[in-house]
Amino acid sequence: MAGHGHDAIHFHPPKRWQVRTGQIMGAIMWFWVFYRAKQDGPVLLGWRHPWDHHGHGHGHGHAETHEHTHGATETSKMESS
Repeated sequence: MAGHGHDAIHFHPPKRWQVRTGQIMGAIMWFWVFYRAKQDGPVLLGWRHPWDHHGHGHGHGHAETHEHTHGATETSKMESS
């Protein structure tokens, strides 16, 4: 029966490569978490909406072109019916 005596569970110390690998993987994880927080933090905290493109250079005249394209597509569908 397991659990008899004081030496029921004995953990061996990890090898040096296991410790270093764990440290490296932990560092990579935290770098990724901080990178994503920098990218998505304002959205998660409610400071910015995900569809707002501040400072990315997108959207210069895109809305007018986008609306015009949809209008032309709907008109051509109506004509073909």
